[in-house]
Amino acid sequence: MDKIQSNSTQGWINGFIGVLIFSGSLPATRMAVMDFDPTFLTVARATIVGLLALSLLILLKEKRPDKTHLIPLLIISMGVVVGFPLLTAFALQTITSAHSLVFLALLPLSTAIFGVIRGQEKPQKIFWVFSITGSLLIMAFALSEGSQANLTGDLLMVAAIIVCGLGYAEGAKLSKTLGGWQVIC
Repeated sequence: MDKIQSNSTQGWINGFIGVLIFSGSLPATRMAVMDFDPTFLTVARATIVGLLALSLLILLKEKRPDKTHLIPLLIISMGVVVGFPLLTAFALQTITSAHSLVFLALLPLSTAIFGVIRGQEKPQKIFWVFSITGSLLIMAFALSEGSQANLTGDLLMVAAIIVCGLGYAEGAKLSKTLGGWQVIC
């Protein structure tokens, strides 16, 4: 029981740290696109993190992914490493980071939908009730902002949420065989 409680507590702590770090991503991107091209910014971010991840994998002598992992890794990379950062960087040229953060609340629903499609996951009905209700409230809020809204920026954020949800779901599926942190790398 203590081991389970310890793992649960550690999971909550890690989750909180991840959310805290992720919450600064869009405001930082908004500031960066003031001075840098979104494509350059995305490539630079991916290169820096990719080199760090590769170094970690080599240092810890992790096994190389086999051929069956290549397509899932490509889907994950295109959604999470390229798609989400690139689309949000372009969106943040036309919308505020505060406005863009509203869209992040749609990410769990996007991930769950792709989890059902790609990973045969089956969330409970109550999850769907709250996810859909929350998503409708988010859309109503975004639409009510009127003067803050920008159709191009909003559509780019929706596209970013879709590709990121696909990447996350594919990553969750692949982590069952490749390992969680290895898939993240």
